[in-house]
Amino acid sequence: MVKFTKQFEGQLVPEWKDASVDYSQLKKDLKKIHLLTNGVENKHTETSLIKTIKSSIGNLSLFGNKEREHSRAIKVHRKLASSGRNSDVYETELLAKVADDTHAAKEFFMCLDTQLNKVNQFYKTKEKEFLERGECLKKQMEILIELKDAFKQKQANGESSQESKEDDSISCTILCEEDSIRSRTEQTELQESCLEDLENNGTEALESPRSEEQIKINNENENSKLRTVSGRVFSCQGKNLTIKIPLTNPSRTFSAISYMIKEDLINQSSSKKSGPDGVNKLRISKKKLSHAEKMIKGALAELYKGLNYLKTYRNLNMLAFMNILKKFDKVTGKQILPIYLKVVESSYFNSSDKVINLSDEVEEWFIKHFAGENRRKAMKYLKPHHRKESHSVTFFIGLFTGCFVALLAGYIIVAHLTGIMFGLLFLHLFLYGCNIFMWRKARINYSFIFELGSENELKFRDVFLICTASMSVITGVMFAHLSLLAKGYSFGQVQVIPGLLLLVFFLILICPLNIFYKSSRYRLISVIRNIVFSPLYKVLMLDFFMADQLCSQVPMLRNLEYIACYYITGSYATQDYGYCMRVKYYRDLAYAVSFLPYYWRAMQCARRWFDEGETSHLVNLGKYVSAMLAAGTKVAYEKERSIGWLCLVVAMSSIATIYQLYWDFVKDWGLLQRNSNNPWLRNQLMLRQKYIYYFSMVLNLVLRLAWLQTVLHSSFEHVDYRVTGLFLAALEVIRRGHWNFYRLENEHLNNAGKFRAVKTVPLPFREVDEED
Repeated sequence: MVKFTKQFEGQLVPEWKDASVDYSQLKKDLKKIHLLTNGVENKHTETSLIKTIKSSIGNLSLFGNKEREHSRAIKVHRKLASSGRNSDVYETELLAKVADDTHAAKEFFMCLDTQLNKVNQFYKTKEKEFLERGECLKKQMEILIELKDAFKQKQANGESSQESKEDDSISCTILCEEDSIRSRTEQTELQESCLEDLENNGTEALESPRSEEQIKINNENENSKLRTVSGRVFSCQGKNLTIKIPLTNPSRTFSAISYMIKEDLINQSSSKKSGPDGVNKLRISKKKLSHAEKMIKGALAELYKGLNYLKTYRNLNMLAFMNILKKFDKVTGKQILPIYLKVVESSYFNSSDKVINLSDEVEEWFIKHFAGENRRKAMKYLKPHHRKESHSVTFFIGLFTGCFVALLAGYIIVAHLTGIMFGLLFLHLFLYGCNIFMWRKARINYSFIFELGSENELKFRDVFLICTASMSVITGVMFAHLSLLAKGYSFGQVQVIPGLLLLVFFLILICPLNIFYKSSRYRLISVIRNIVFSPLYKVLMLDFFMADQLCSQVPMLRNLEYIACYYITGSYATQDYGYCMRVKYYRDLAYAVSFLPYYWRAMQCARRWFDEGETSHLVNLGKYVSAMLAAGTKVAYEKERSIGWLCLVVAMSSIATIYQLYWDFVKDWGLLQRNSNNPWLRNQLMLRQKYIYYFSMVLNLVLRLAWLQTVLHSSFEHVDYRVTGLFLAALEVIRRGHWNFYRLENEHLNNAGKFRAVKTVPLPFREVDEED
């Protein structure tokens, strides 16, 4: 049977752990009472027959006052909430001796009262937050329903004007923007949204969990920067409203700009045809309204998830109070459970039913308006089922691992160019599987940080299966390559095999069939697209995390560029391995590929600064600029090997390394805090052994210096430079896999510090006042 402590901690929402009952501390306080009670019993053992008889008579007496004694053992005082407090406060008073050590019992009940007050306070705060979200979403739903009813009414009336033939839209009357504030009572119903091409990108408007306050920052700076596109103000339900769509991708940005230019032209022409009251005809297309519907749909799903988290929070904490009180009664022999449990049951977090009612309302809204009265379809979206872990996955991991080791043992001496490239890639993938295993073991909510749904989240077994199966295929193809050469096949024909292997992997990546983890593959493709066009896309946590991984895969990218040149130029048929290294423009292209990951990451920092306005992103941009300068000086040194360029390479590489080490330790890992309870670490640590953090900092320093050796382009005696390069590249990949754990640990602690467990979704309809 699993111990309740492990079960309790395993089912808690990780970000809300600090707001839950500290069951471990209560067990420690109870253990003190237990040890003292055992000590007294061993010291004063009752062996007297008279005492035994008295005790038995007392237990069997019908006139005993046992129940009244237990009822008078404690009394829980409830202090009503005042203006300075959000919830009631409970204090326990000991009316009788409930344990041999009264001081230890007082400490226990003081801790128990603190936990109850903490749970009540947190529950009330979160309940208020979700109720406000629910009220806001209710208003959004009413506006959306009103607009959708207008479309249905248009279809029922059978309008066949030229405008309706060109576009499935409705017309509405609205005052010009210049007159909307002056003539607020004359505004009528609807207004046009902002973008044309939004239907396929609705889900990307979800805000990242790491930046819940980002909406406030955007609202403060939206007058000076183009972050959202506002349509004209329109009147609905007696309020001035506008539709705001976040510009998260290039299509929305370009569509927004073209829309504003088009609207200005239309407004100029329509103002001449408007009536005496200055009323214009505007249209709202169905496509534009569908995007607002998707945003509200996503917000409802996140609200429902948060309400379920809060219900789980209540049930688990109720169980924690019951279990600890049972243990107290067992240790002391008193009947405190009925008395204190009655107080817990009547406390706010257990008696309030607002969360349950709101959860039922959200279900009804979703079933009625988004699922066509189909409850199963609605619950499939609101409560997605996680893919069950199968034992067959573990079996195939072992099978492919054995195949890979056996095949690699026979090929260990030969260095093949595809083997080098795939070796770095799948080493990185293997380390990512190790990261997932450690994140799950440390209760780090990586799926929430990366915004991964149940359909595209890979478990660590899935990652290991992909890694071992792929490397088994690669080593098998390498053996086939050697066998064909030994049998006398022409070199040009045999050299096609590695290119075909690359093509097969690429086709699997883009395969539209629902096989080989389709949702995860397509999510990877979308992330790579966001990275390549990073200045044009809103940067999420997964985007810049993946871009950081590419910064450690520069040798693999250069190998990929070389292989592309090798096959495109036909060098494989002539066995001319050095052609792509001799030709100037191919060599310059290889240097450009080395710069690309740092350039993409720098552009992401620039975009985050543009969106959020925080100067720390500009400082982070400087880190990648320093890496590009160091790489640039290295390229110049390779062309002109002089003492001056060598000194410049050493200087720039040292500055870049120090810059990166500072950012790793202080910003990415959150360590080196002077006033921390843990010397030179941080106050909260996910790992219990502190020495692991000190060792990790030293290891990161050593591996960063190994990266510095690649900048200096040093090599060992009697060792081929390609082997040296592969070894140093593997060390950089290992450093990145090691860095990943602490990066997400810091991000998780930041989320837990602010109790962020659900996403904040921007809503399309926003109320504006007269000043705006």
